Amino acid sequence: MTLPNHHAQAIIDRVLQGRSREDAVQRLSPRLPVTEPLPERLKSFTDHSVVALHKRRELLASLGICTTQLAGEGPEIEPEQLAGNIENQVGMARIPVGVVGPLRVNGSAAHGDFYVPMATTEGALVASYHRGAMLVSQAGGATAICLTEILTRAPVFQFESVRDVGLFLAWLLPEFPQLQAIVGQTTAHGKLRDVQTSIVGKEVFLLFEYTTGDASGQNMVTVATQALCQWIVENSPVVPQHWFIDGNMSGDKKATVQAFSYARGKKVVAESVLPALLVRRILNTTPEQIVRYAALSAIGGIQSGSIGVQGHYANGLAAVFLACGQDVACVSEAAVGLTRMDITKEGDLYVSVSVPNLICGTVGGGTSMPTAKECLTMLGCAGAGHARKLAEIFAALLLCGEISITGAMAAGEFAAAHQKHGRKSTAGGGNPS
Repeated sequence: MTLPNHHAQAIIDRVLQGRSREDAVQRLSPRLPVTEPLPERLKSFTDHSVVALHKRRELLASLGICTTQLAGEGPEIEPEQLAGNIENQVGMARIPVGVVGPLRVNGSAAHGDFYVPMATTEGALVASYHRGAMLVSQAGGATAICLTEILTRAPVFQFESVRDVGLFLAWLLPEFPQLQAIVGQTTAHGKLRDVQTSIVGKEVFLLFEYTTGDASGQNMVTVATQALCQWIVENSPVVPQHWFIDGNMSGDKKATVQAFSYARGKKVVAESVLPALLVRRILNTTPEQIVRYAALSAIGGIQSGSIGVQGHYANGLAAVFLACGQDVACVSEAAVGLTRMDITKEGDLYVSVSVPNLICGTVGGGTSMPTAKECLTMLGCAGAGHARKLAEIFAALLLCGEISITGAMAAGEFAAAHQKHGRKSTAGGGNPS
């Protein structure tokens, strides 16, 4: 996952954000509860009574977090409001939302204690992430940094010969400032940052790289690329025989080695150092056993041909994407990455996650839905100016999930946890799994 020098400098600038180096280091350092107490933790997560449900809502309300829409007490969504979000509407899907937290994040954009909403029907999932969040927060929090922001679209042009491809590129590449200006006419928020080329015989793929502001940007870059292609075809001295707006090279909604090796969406890293005493108390195992399992898991992942090696990014991403109005299909590409575990010289557990393809936004798409808006507001991420903050919270959440699932595997408790939390009672009308 190497980066050109100018990208590396942009990362440094993004992390500092005008702060001094000392201030940036302090912002990204652990904040231990002994010196900065955590807010109240959501308790009784195995209590499914009406009383417990209301207590959880009351706790969030006492912290200024509104759950009116999530509780089904808000106004109905009129069908007209859903234009642009759904076709052939017949109703609304009801998916339960649980909350993990508090999760302490010490990020370059996200800095605070967060209650993270997760929409899922998979028993044991929220409990696992909740446990991981408790461990991470007790240890001082997760350091998280959004490193890069790139969204791609890759049109393909077909010519009569490779010679024509060369003539085409010789004309096109110096026109990059004009391409940027055309993009600026289609969006006030997106910018064209670079274009890469791939020649395959008489075809050439153009990989346009955009930044998309606070939107996830899938529609934005599609509209911009359409405008670019039309201008190119109308002005090129060598007219292509055929062209298509995407030649399936961008990696849109699929896991690709290209995106994993570089980035698509937001690339975010998160890490935490977990004291051995806390690991033993909360996970019922040791740092040594966890690292031993992680090493064997990596070998298994390599043998399976996994793009990256991680435990279950898709679990956390699907749940938080559903809750926060993200494009859930993007989980297919966002759920790749690397989970890293090691033992420090003090004998504590070091854990990090590197997520290179995290596509998320705080404006546009499904973020305007009432429940999604409420969940984004819960995170302090509703509206413009918060996309990088949201990405860092998501990465910190994935860190919690990796810690908890690996701890369960190492302690031999994985099956028991699903037996306890993931099986429906026949008395409650469900079927045992």
